[in-house]
Amino acid sequence: MLVASPISSSSALRVPFSPRARVQIGLFLLAYLIYSAARYVSVGDLPSAQAHAAWIVSLEDSVGAGVEGTVQQAFAGTFAIWILNHLYLAAQLVVLPLALIYLYHRSDALYERLRNTILATWLLSVPVYAAFPVAPPRLAGVGLVDTISKSTAFGMNGKLTTSFYNQLAAVPSLHVGFAVAIGIAVAASLRNPVLKGLALMWGPLIGLAVVATGNHFVFDMVAGLVASALGYVLGMAATRVRLRRPSAPSPALRPALGNA
Repeated sequence: MLVASPISSSSALRVPFSPRARVQIGLFLLAYLIYSAARYVSVGDLPSAQAHAAWIVSLEDSVGAGVEGTVQQAFAGTFAIWILNHLYLAAQLVVLPLALIYLYHRSDALYERLRNTILATWLLSVPVYAAFPVAPPRLAGVGLVDTISKSTAFGMNGKLTTSFYNQLAAVPSLHVGFAVAIGIAVAASLRNPVLKGLALMWGPLIGLAVVATGNHFVFDMVAGLVASALGYVLGMAATRVRLRRPSAPSPALRPALGNA
């Protein structure tokens, strides 16, 4: 007679995450809470942020990079702007965690590099937000509109939504910095050249989205790329330090070491 092994209700309801996965989730939650708290403590005022935005507009005009208005007008009233609006919203809330989950199961090395890049970039960005608050184009009074609030159910300026993010933290653009890092990491995990190319297009696509939706200047995008590059360097340095840390001798070697 076959008897099924008893399974307690607590075991059946247990979350199917390994100890390592729970550590990774906790690490990201803790890092994001610290990042958010620091960013809110250091939030700037709107007049200063608009003044910094005006400086960016002047700088871009002087070098011929002030294309934000032209880009937004080119997509106004098209189905493409609807797509770009939703890509902007999905970039951090959906694609970033999915990319980390995918790489966690696909490649330990690539996952660790992307994870460390994101955490280090968050750390590097906080003092920049404090010292140089910048209003996004949609709040800078430069003629660009908030296409996301206008054509989606997500109100960028609502009390509820702004309680989750700092509107005056436009520099650096982590949307762009993280999108490029994600594209490179995912492309490195793939063998198919077509899929590699599609992965690498994620960064430029989000770059287009942040400008067309009125959320970032070109300057912000460049700053985001610099921040993520520095975050990658800092993350790799932290990995090397951890790898060089002396490890305890294996049990098989302990008797020999004790007799030396």
